[in-house]
Amino acid sequence: MKIYFDCLQCFVRQTLDAVRLFTADEKVHEKVLRYMFNEVGNMDFYQSPPEIAQRIHRTIRELLNDNDPYRSIKDSSNRMAMNLFPELEKRIEQSNNPFELALRYAIAGNIIDFGVHSRIEESLVHETLYRAEQDYISPESIEDFKHAVDKADNIVYLGDNCGEIVFDRLLLEQLPHGKITYVVRGKPIINDVTMADARFAGITELVKVIDNGSDAPGTVPEDCSPEFIDLFNNADLIIAKGQGNYESLSTVDKNIYFVFMAKCKVVAQDIGCEVGSFVLKSNSFEIIKST
Repeated sequence: MKIYFDCLQCFVRQTLDAVRLFTADEKVHEKVLRYMFNEVGNMDFYQSPPEIAQRIHRTIRELLNDNDPYRSIKDSSNRMAMNLFPELEKRIEQSNNPFELALRYAIAGNIIDFGVHSRIEESLVHETLYRAEQDYISPESIEDFKHAVDKADNIVYLGDNCGEIVFDRLLLEQLPHGKITYVVRGKPIINDVTMADARFAGITELVKVIDNGSDAPGTVPEDCSPEFIDLFNNADLIIAKGQGNYESLSTVDKNIYFVFMAKCKVVAQDIGCEVGSFVLKSNSFEIIKST
């Protein structure tokens, strides 16, 4: 997905939200903002938003002298989700359609996104999980996705955010483990998942996990490791979680299912849905839920 003009105000908000989380020093705020405005002034509008966010957050980490400033937030999100995990797993086990309910929870987990929200209350997560259980989702769309999973021999599942990764595990438990490689970011970026989070969530005990070698808050192939690119190119099916993965891969010619919540106006307009929609978007661009 290319950058839209409305993305510019989001870059400003996200930059200020991020730097204010970690320091009250207005000199640091000014330095980061000046860098961000310079990036915006020189950006290629045919790049994806994660490519700009990657450079901005590199500067934030450098000025804070902290390689992973979101670490405590990430740990808190993971713990919150793990506390919910046993009950959600039980509900899935007792469901008449475990695959569908696990998919609903996996989509709902995408609400835990500090690139969009400066604060995420646990009540918002509970509310989103409840919505995921109750709202109508096209059975045909879910069946199409399940058929794609059954037919594929080599599946790559691209992770997104901390906390959300625990809900990914619920879906992974319903998928054929031997076919799947789960992918995390290669380096810390915002609250995106890294290998440490995959271990905490128990993903490494369930399926093969690799990192993509990149610190972009999405999947930018040109910035990823040769190992990941080889895996990506040879996959029969890509399951891509989150807005960042949609923004960076939506124009890539691969068999991809994008699984996420449309949490901003620009992404919603690009897809053709309402903000807040639960989205399962394949190459046929099908939306499975709109608010």
